[in-house]
Amino acid sequence: MPDVILFHHAQGLTAGIRAFADNIRSAGHTVVVPDLYDGATFSTVEEGVAHAEQLGFDDIIAAGVAAAETLDQRLVYGGFSLGALPAQKLAQTRVGAIGALIYHGDVPVTTFGETWRTGVDLQVHVNEHDDWCELDIVGELVEDASKHADAELFIYPGSTHLFTDSSLADYEPDSAALVLERTLDFLRTHD
Repeated sequence: MPDVILFHHAQGLTAGIRAFADNIRSAGHTVVVPDLYDGATFSTVEEGVAHAEQLGFDDIIAAGVAAAETLDQRLVYGGFSLGALPAQKLAQTRVGAIGALIYHGDVPVTTFGETWRTGVDLQVHVNEHDDWCELDIVGELVEDASKHADAELFIYPGSTHLFTDSSLADYEPDSAALVLERTLDFLRTHD
């Protein structure tokens, strides 16, 4: 079973992110969830983004890369919104990466290289009317990745941003359950 590293969203390492990781663990996977904010959490996405801007996005990415350094290279990298930055960087640049799980994120493929990395499968989950996510960027990422690996884009019918986080008001239980099911299917194909 592949090991997974999950990076939290702009509101921090919330109870909902921990619960999502625990659900993956219950399927038998080892899951590491680094705290890129040193314990800080925020009530709104806006407050979390302001904190991320203060820290600097490059420093957040660097902290994510550093968190993966001590782990086995054969990993699946996952990230929720802001956490998609370090997850995607590692998936595109770190030797041994086997997959990427992007939740609520829209990082252009060219942010970390000219194209998606060959052999690194990708799965992306976003809400259709999420004001924080640009579907055209997500579509371009998946289209590029599909030329080099298996790539899937799942668009859900809601409008909230962090709909997989059970500790937030954005939580959409039906969609979140489907995301988890698809995540576990993705991981099973990489055993």
